[in-house]
Order: sequence, then structure tokens, then C-alpha cells
Amino acid sequence: MKLNIISIFCVSAVLFSCTTTSSTTHHTSQNNSVSSNISDEQLMDKIQKDALKYFWDYAEPNSMLGRERYHEDNIYPDNDKHVITTGGSGFGLATILVGVERGYVSRKEAVKRLTVMMDFLAKADRHKGAWPHWINGETGKTVPFGKKDNGGDLVETAFLTTGIIQVREYFKNGNAEEKALAKKCDELWKGIQWNWYTKAGEKVLYWHWSPEYQWEMNFPLQGYNECLITYILAASSPTFSIDAETYEKGWTRNGAYLSDKEKYGLPMYVKHNGAEEYGGPLFWAHYSYIGLDPTNLSDKLIKNYFDLNKNQVLIDYKYCLENPKGWKGYGENYWGLTASYSRSKDGNVGYDAHFPQNDHGVITPTAALSSFPYTPKQSMDLLRFIYTQKPQFIGSAGPYDATSIHYNDWTTPRYLAIDQGTIAPMIENYRTGFLWKLFMNAPEIKQGLKKLNFKSEKYNIK
Repeated sequence: MKLNIISIFCVSAVLFSCTTTSSTTHHTSQNNSVSSNISDEQLMDKIQKDALKYFWDYAEPNSMLGRERYHEDNIYPDNDKHVITTGGSGFGLATILVGVERGYVSRKEAVKRLTVMMDFLAKADRHKGAWPHWINGETGKTVPFGKKDNGGDLVETAFLTTGIIQVREYFKNGNAEEKALAKKCDELWKGIQWNWYTKAGEKVLYWHWSPEYQWEMNFPLQGYNECLITYILAASSPTFSIDAETYEKGWTRNGAYLSDKEKYGLPMYVKHNGAEEYGGPLFWAHYSYIGLDPTNLSDKLIKNYFDLNKNQVLIDYKYCLENPKGWKGYGENYWGLTASYSRSKDGNVGYDAHFPQNDHGVITPTAALSSFPYTPKQSMDLLRFIYTQKPQFIGSAGPYDATSIHYNDWTTPRYLAIDQGTIAPMIENYRTGFLWKLFMNAPEIKQGLKKLNFKSEKYNIK
């Protein structure tokens, strides 16, 4: 995803022009029904296993990394077959670790596959250490995300790096093969030139740099959106770090990103870029927090990041309950707005960033499912509803990317890595905190958080 709501809209036409169709997409699922007697624990196991399939069964066959998308409806089946998404692959790494930890895949097979991934990333195109948004899985060459977006993508690199660090931490004390894998991860992490992306020392990080177009994309990373993890990793780098002033002046805009607004009686705490009334799409509460544990996490301006995220999700939930546009189906069991495939009233299928101020009657399952740490009951209500009462919304790798009861149970029998990839990790963080512990206990992350004046008693960061 891109810097803010406006930029998401700008890239969507380029990103999904090849997948737009003039008719609605219907799909009849078979054998996807789940008994209403299934327990909550069994349901969470099932959806975690299902989401893992995207990155295990449908991985790009050469690099073994996450494909940008997978279409069960065979619309343009060969298009993007070998296009890897950098950020989605990071979420895929976390998903695979969940699979190993829960015994869904063998540790030995995972190490073998993860080693292939790291070897590929070491040889793939990098731009001052950062990977591009898209990579050709056969050649390792940059696939332009847009005409001028043909170089390093620091935010996508941050999402990937979170997964790389988690893999390193998980295997660093293992057998010889596991230690070798951890070493490869460490070398990749240390090769990213985060400070280059300050554009010669400006006190802000920039999203893109291209060898051909240099800084012409000109997207400074300013809060609040999904990019917080980029600053934390940049401050934590043992080789190319940024200072605290860059975080304060760049991300927080010297505190100008704070908000005293409330919605439904819930404080928002920060100004959501382009979506200040209700908050942005829910992936903003997910992407940075695959590894970053918001539980009682604070810095000089935010008292508790968990409350910030929980309130954003609850505002989205309460908006869906209020349902001011009168969409059929919205309610306690069917809610959640985020960026995903979408459809228009006349049936055109494309891509959109859904949030209360841009609501088109499309519910994206990952929105609620990846919010389990913040809203476990409400998220479970949606999980149970779609698995037990809407089997047509379920495919071979879990819930499809976008759904609408309003449009006669319309769905896209398609998946996107960035959406499917947050489900298993965030559910696991709710269940055990597994991925949070891996990331937060990494020595460099502790030091980087301290540098930026973050505090977390849970991880002895003071």
C-alpha cells in the first residue's frame, strides 16, 4: 500500500488495471461448510492453516516467496504468476513461522524453503539495500510498480524485514542449518541503507528512491498511517541507522500528528492521514504490528499504542453497526473495512481502500480477522459467521479477499498476499504473542526503541 488514502487511489488504477472486469464475480464453493458446533480454538486453527496455504501451496515456484495475488477464478491465470510482493512476502515469513510453531508444517521443510527465499533475496535487485515493491521471481529483477516507482520501496522493505528478523530470532540457536539460515537473515537486514532514504540528511524518511528517477516520487513518511515500523527499523539498524530527531520531525511532525478528536466516544489520539473523521483502513492497525507489540507500548507522545489501534478498530466496527448507507448484511457478525479488491454498483471489479468515509458495501474479511488482538469477540463473531453461514466466501486458502452480502453474496474468488498474510500472524499474536516476542526481544529492536524513547515494561524497554 502507499503513503496515504490519496496515494492508494492514485496507484490502484495501475496496480489492478489488468484485473478489472465489467461483470460481478460469483463463485460457488463446495465442501467449505463448517459445523456450527466447532469451537473457537478449532476455528482459529482452521483459518490459520487455510491462510498458510497461500504462502506454502501457492508460493512463487522459483523464489518460494509470496506472489502478489492468486486467482481461483482463473481470470488472467498467468498474469503476475512470477511477480513477488515484497511486503506481502514479509507477512508470509511470519505466517510460515506460525505454521512451524503450531506444527502445520515441519521445521525441517520450513528451514529448507526459507533458505531458498533468503538466497533469492540476497541476489535480487536492491536499491541502496532496499528491495523494490515487486520483484520478478524468476530473474530477481525489479518489476516497476509504476513508471517512476522502479527502485527501492522502503516501506515494503520494512514489512519484509520484520519477517526476516523474526526468522533470524526463531532459528538463531538451532542446528547448523538453522544457524546458517539465521546468518543469511542477519546479513540481509544489515545491508539495508535506511539513512540513505532521508534524501541527504533531511529529518524525514522517504518512501522511494529510483536509480533512474531519483527522488521524483517524493513521498515523505509522515504519521499517521501504516508506516511506523519503517522508522523503528531505521532507528534499530546496526549499520545504517537514523536518529531520534528524524522520527520526531518526520513521523510525528513535531507532534502535529496528535489529535484530540473522538468518534463514538472513543479518542483517536492521532490524525489518520486523509481519514481524520473515522480513521483509515484497518490495515493501518495491522502492518506495523506483525512484530511490534503495541501492548502498553508508549513513547513521548502516545501513552498506549494498543489503545490507539483498538479504538481505530472499534470505530470501524461501530460505524458498520451504525451502517449509515444502509448496506444489507452489515452488523455484529459482518464488519471490517480495509484496502482490498472491490466492486462498483454497476459490477466493475477493481481495487479500493475501504474505510468509513469510502464505504462501498464491501467487507474485507482480513480487516476483522487481523484485528483479533484488539477486538477478539467481534473478530470471532465474523470468523464464525463466514465459516459456518457463508461458505461461498471461503476458498482453498481461507476467506476470499472481498465480499458483499448487499450485492447478493458477491465475492472475488481471489487472494492478495498483503491481505491474506496478516491473518495468521495477528491471530497468533492474540493467542500467544509468539511473533511479538520474537521481534521485540531482538537486541537491535530493543536498542532502536530506546533510542526513539519508546517504553515497554513487558520487554524491559525503559
